[in-house]
Amino acid sequence: MSYELTGKLTAKMDTVQRSETFKTREFVIEKTEDINGRSITNYIKFQCVQDKTTMPDRFHLGDDVKVFFNIKGSRWSKDGREGYITNLDAWKMETVKMNASDTTGDSGQYSDIPPASPGEQLDDLPF
Repeated sequence: MSYELTGKLTAKMDTVQRSETFKTREFVIEKTEDINGRSITNYIKFQCVQDKTTMPDRFHLGDDVKVFFNIKGSRWSKDGREGYITNLDAWKMETVKMNASDTTGDSGQYSDIPPASPGEQLDDLPF
């Protein structure tokens, strides 16, 4: 399943050669949301692998971008201990033009309630 997130590019790390045939790179997106009248900022770290490690090079720090990613997880065991790792595996990035009225960082908001026609009162009660 694929996910997407829109926010501001705030960090790009160097590419790391993990093995002779595998490389990774991380980058961070800042996402600010208004939750119950309070502004909350999150910093989400993504990883890209192999030929995707050059993907962040097209963008500058501070650019508003949309990141398309998959959630991947793995389990490891070492010396009798077991652990889990979760990665946000980015596979596509694109530039986003932000609206002046858009302060959440989303390029559009989803609502299953249709917009009201001019002069029509909207009844959004679920019953």
